[in-house]
Amino acid sequence: MFNLKAANNQVIGTSESYETAASRDNGIESVKKNAPAAEVVEATA
Repeated sequence: MFNLKAANNQVIGTSESYETAASRDNGIESVKKNAPAAEVVEATA
């Protein structure tokens, strides 16, 4: 699962739960592809 956050750090979207890290990473790549102007900040939980 991952959260999509706005510039003010507010969570504006939460992904579904994923079975594998690879599936999660594919979901993140999909968001990046479909929102190319959005800033991407990676954080580890």
